[in-house]
Amino acid sequence: MASRVFFTDARATGNRSLLAKLDRLLRRAGLDEVAAKGELVAVKLHFGERGNTRHLRPQFVRRVVERLKRRGARPFLTDANTLYRGSRANAVDHLETALENGFAYAAVNAPLIIADGLTGKDYVKVEINQKHFRQVHISSAVYFADVLVALSHFKGHEATGFGGALKNLGMGCGSRSGKQQMHSVVRPRVRAAVCRACKRCLQWCPAAAIRVAEVAEIDADRCLGCGECVVTCPHGAITINWKTEVADLQERIVEYAFGVLKDKPGKAFFVNFVLDVTPDCDCPSWSDVPVVPDVGILASQDPVALDQACYDLVKQQPGLAGTRLDDRRHGQAGVGDDKFWAIHGVDGTIQLAYAAALGLGSREYELVRI
Repeated sequence: MASRVFFTDARATGNRSLLAKLDRLLRRAGLDEVAAKGELVAVKLHFGERGNTRHLRPQFVRRVVERLKRRGARPFLTDANTLYRGSRANAVDHLETALENGFAYAAVNAPLIIADGLTGKDYVKVEINQKHFRQVHISSAVYFADVLVALSHFKGHEATGFGGALKNLGMGCGSRSGKQQMHSVVRPRVRAAVCRACKRCLQWCPAAAIRVAEVAEIDADRCLGCGECVVTCPHGAITINWKTEVADLQERIVEYAFGVLKDKPGKAFFVNFVLDVTPDCDCPSWSDVPVVPDVGILASQDPVALDQACYDLVKQQPGLAGTRLDDRRHGQAGVGDDKFWAIHGVDGTIQLAYAAALGLGSREYELVRI
């Protein structure tokens, strides 16, 4: 059965701003029916790494918060700590980064709570009994919230093809130990002929699994599989066996999303912002330019249909010149082509198919334009 996905394009005029269109989108898609008076609402988003400039804008987040507050709900913004070394690996650094990136209370009108605590050990074990995991480690602030509203910046990702609502739920709501579980199948490899021994990968490896002499070398026994060295290497010298590892990774992320939503039937809502569609995620300390024009904002109570609709809309866009698409190694990048495959050579639809198989939603959708 097709799910309804509500869509507003990115066009705006003096009397019809994108913020006003977002408010109408939230109303039409049913946010008011998901959260009730007095309920604690976890507004899950990615605050962006320090130095990242394409993460979700605080102005959009405030609109969601204000609508929830008009319902009498009690929203808070949240994200879980990262596995890799960066500016969000513990709650103190994470909160400072969020403030630097514009998510102060005065800007977003809501408090910030790091979902898995000070050092990532505040989580709940949730039984799911699926293909890869019997139980998953879900961040406590997400688990104990009455309602979950996931706000996702839809963009590319080097290991999952694209990142949308499902990745924001699974990887984003897993504790640090949960992230390690999901990443454990990923084994990066160094292409010695390409490596320039610049040592940038050393700064991001959380397990100290890399040493650099004439070229970088990865200790497979110590490697956690977080994949940060892959996206960090400026020369493309570190790669992953995309044909095997990424399928398992995507399925593991989906199983974590299953664990997040298990106890929230009818109490979850999803918004994807298909704006600034960068080739990589918001975890690096930089942002490359968008690879397609801004599309708009989509919302649904079905995360699978939502991600599928966003994926399809990006395929329908023309690829922009002067972007990472100019350096593509896989396929074409015109109207109707998979832009994420062209850049990363990763089939992002694996996550959609597995999520549908687990009953998280439908890949069939009705796009309702407002």
